[in-house]
Amino acid sequence: MARQYQNSFENYLTVQRVAEKTKKAYLQSVQGLELFHKQPAHILGNEQIQDYLIYCIQEKELAWSSCNVLFCGLKKYYSSYLGRDESKFSIPPRPRSRQLPMLLSPNEVRSILLATANLKHKSLLALIYGSGLRVSEAVNLKPQHIESNRMMVRVEQSKGRKDRYTVLSQKSLDLLREYWRSYRPGKWLFFGRDKNLPMSIATAQRVFYNAKEKAGVTKGRGIHTLRHCFASHALEQGVEMYIIKRWLGHTSITTTYGYLHLSPSYLAKIKSPLDLLYKEVTS
Repeated sequence: MARQYQNSFENYLTVQRVAEKTKKAYLQSVQGLELFHKQPAHILGNEQIQDYLIYCIQEKELAWSSCNVLFCGLKKYYSSYLGRDESKFSIPPRPRSRQLPMLLSPNEVRSILLATANLKHKSLLALIYGSGLRVSEAVNLKPQHIESNRMMVRVEQSKGRKDRYTVLSQKSLDLLREYWRSYRPGKWLFFGRDKNLPMSIATAQRVFYNAKEKAGVTKGRGIHTLRHCFASHALEQGVEMYIIKRWLGHTSITTTYGYLHLSPSYLAKIKSPLDLLYKEVTS
């Protein structure tokens, strides 16, 4: 991207209050298009843009989600930033198939926490699971965000630039107090190698994978699994869906539905309405 266009587009995204991670992805989308055609992006037409999208889908075999980010970045550049009225390029609709997350049982989550010897790591994983946090939210917490008098965790400027409160478990609080006495964190509750910087998301992911391996747990994917487990286990314990939605920080209840997956062991305890019907008749 020509330097003047890159700087101008970047400034435009900043003024639009686009999140840093999204801004970086959008800039990379335009840069990738330019590298493909070896021409400045602002002079390319719709057919050239569509050719690049087809290349990414068919040749590079990017996942639909990656293609969607790419498409949104190019759409933002041409339609919003350059003001083109006829930006006619597209990607195929999202595939209908959807994989369910590999939910962990409460005992499996417990074994992961018990396998974590490092107090800092144990406190991190316990807080993510116990409060239903995104990993990005957990690593950006500051000590003042733990409101022990109300047993709440304050999450500031999370996804969608929203603030919210979520539940703080007593076990998490006990671990955090022990962690505080041992580590004395400064600005960031979970700091990185440099105490003035927060722990990186990549480090938090490694902490989870290492703990899972030590515990001998093979199910589940990344650390986000703990957030799914929090929602599903809370539902099994009878917490109302509206409360879970508030804790997770979702705007729409439809999003919360995607986090709720009852475990097979819980479902096995539920009787068919037909069995209950006959039980009432014979009693």
